[in-house]
Order: sequence, then C-alpha cells, then structure tokens
Amino acid sequence: MKSNLLDFDLDAMAAFCETLGEKRFRAVQLFRWVHQKGARRFDDMTDLARSLRAKLPEVCEIEDLPVLSRQSSSDGTIKWLFDVGDGNAVETVFIPETDRGTLCVSSQAGCAVGCRFCSTGHQGFSRNLTTGEILAQLWHAEHFLRRALSTQERVITNVVMMGMGEPLQNYAALFPALRVMLDDHGYGLSRRRVTVSTSGVVPMMDRLAAECPVALAVSLHAPNDQLRDSLVPLNRKYPIAELLDACLRYLPRAPRDFITFEYCMLDGVNDRPEHADQLVALIRGHAGVGVPSKVNLIPFNPFPDSGLKCSPKDVVARFAKTLNDAGIVTTVRKTRGDDIDAACGQLAGDVMDRTRVAQRQARLRTAQQQTIRFVERVKQA
Repeated sequence: MKSNLLDFDLDAMAAFCETLGEKRFRAVQLFRWVHQKGARRFDDMTDLARSLRAKLPEVCEIEDLPVLSRQSSSDGTIKWLFDVGDGNAVETVFIPETDRGTLCVSSQAGCAVGCRFCSTGHQGFSRNLTTGEILAQLWHAEHFLRRALSTQERVITNVVMMGMGEPLQNYAALFPALRVMLDDHGYGLSRRRVTVSTSGVVPMMDRLAAECPVALAVSLHAPNDQLRDSLVPLNRKYPIAELLDACLRYLPRAPRDFITFEYCMLDGVNDRPEHADQLVALIRGHAGVGVPSKVNLIPFNPFPDSGLKCSPKDVVARFAKTLNDAGIVTTVRKTRGDDIDAACGQLAGDVMDRTRVAQRQARLRTAQQQTIRFVERVKQA
C-alpha cells in the first residue's frame, strides 16, 4: 500500500525518505513541493533527482479528498463537502476578511460530544479523520484559492479547528497536522494564527499545552454546571472548575495571553441577565485570580429538530454589555455563510442528506455485487 505524503510531518517525511536511502534535505524538498507549491505530480518536482522522481510513484502518493460539492456564499465564504469514504463526508469553510483568510477545518466525521445546539452533534459520530485527511482540507483549499486568484502568495492566513468534530478527541492525528501547519517548510503559520477549539477535554488540553501550544478556544456556553451539563454533555466528566483550572495551566505556554471562551446565545436558555452576571463572576473570580480571557458570543443558527431559538439581537447586545462593563472583552460573532449553511453550528445538514444518499448507493452496489457473484456461482455449478 502506498504512503500518503499528506500523513507526514517533516520528521515523518525524513524517516520515510531514509527508507528510500535519501538524506533529510530531500525530505525538506519534497515537503516544500507538497505543501508550499501544491504539487500533485512527482514529475513536476524538478529539483529532485530524476532517480528519486521515478521511484516515488511506486511507493507513495499525494492523496486529495474527493470533492462532493463546493458552494460560494454571497459574502465570499466558500464551503467544500469532502468525501472521506464509507458514506461519510466532512465540511470545510473558507472565510475571507479584509485582513485575513480563515479556514475552518474538520477533525472528525461527525462528533461524539453531542452538544444540544450543534447540528454536527445531532449527526452522531462515524470516525476520526487521519492526519492526511485533516491536512488535505488545508492543502486543497489553499491551492484551489491560489489558482482561482492567480497568485503564488499564501491565501489562508489563519486555521481554526472548529469544523466538524472535537479535535482533542482525535489528538493522535491532530498533533502532526498542527506541526505541518506551523512548519516553515510547510504552511509557516504562527501559533497565534492556528486555533484549536475544544468542548473541554481536560487531559488533552494539558497535553496540547506541553507539546504544541497554539491558540485555544473553549466552548463554554453556560456559566454553571447544571446548565452546562444539559448543553455540553462532556461537562459531566470535566466540570467547569476543572476546565478553568486547565485553562490556567495552559496560559503560561499559550501564544496569546488569554483564552477565548465561545458562548452560543440560546433564547431563554443561557441568555438571561443572571446568566451574564454568573459568567462575569465565574471568569473574574475563578481560583481567586480569574481567567484572562475574551468572550465570543455566537448567535445560534437554527437547524431542524433542535428545539432551540437564537436570542434576540437586543438580548445579545445587553448580555455583551454586561460582560464588557465588567472588563471582559466581548464580541458578537458576525454570521458568515449562513445562506450556504456554513455558519457556526450549521455544518452537517448537507452532509446528513448526502451521507444518506451515499449509504443507499453503497448498499445498492453491495447488493449488485452479491447478485453478480451468485449468478457466477450458478454458472460454474
């Protein structure tokens, strides 16, 4: 079986080249061709020895993800639906802004956390993505955008692991993917421009801090354990006090001097004045020192069967004012790509529909193959 070069960080690429009798500098060259230049064919890698170029197709490949669809929003947002096999698909979203281009990347097909307000959680969990599947989303999007814009300059300046899935429940694949994003021979992103979002997998937060401390965003969504238990089931395992303790442990290694707390605004559920007051007390008073943080209020994007509604704009504004007045920097996230279901919490609706179709097609192909084998056995008999 051929190795997928998108599965390798630079150390793994060097080890792979060593098995071919090649020195580390060849791995660096190969790494640059794959990630910086987006090469798809080994024949295009002109500074590699001809003998190596002839050898590579026999043992490895650059495996892109098949694109099931690509949609463009009226605000410039682009959403890809990628096929990851066995009837599973994941979504990736590019968000252009005046000073940056942000790619929202998925880490799992589905999600096992099951947050009430997230459509991906309602889809259920299928499997973890491989390192190559995580990086293929960035590789495909970056080089598609360069071709579309007729530029050789980097288009994607920020990566947020906020797509489908809980990244820290797929740490084994996430860690080498982050290393490639940060590597100067890869995408050369700074730690400040790569963000991992987590619902609060405390042990893996500590591991990320020790091994690859990028920017951290924590999906909080409630100011007390009773409410958070009902919104984010993982809280029953890692309650808020443990989660905030992990945030304080993370900060000394973090590339930013604050943690971002994400808070989805749900009408009548977590948006009342007393919730805002509790959130202020929680953030400012935890462990007697508080947690240096910024709060990002996220308007809820409704999806079928959620049973939830978005908080009215005036309620969101009042909630934000309470936090800002208390000295907690608070912003309200601007909704992007909602006309193509690419906004926060909306990912998976299209996936569900297409996954059901793909599963039906797979079952049909299996039935057809069984019929063909049966007919062949009858003929042989």
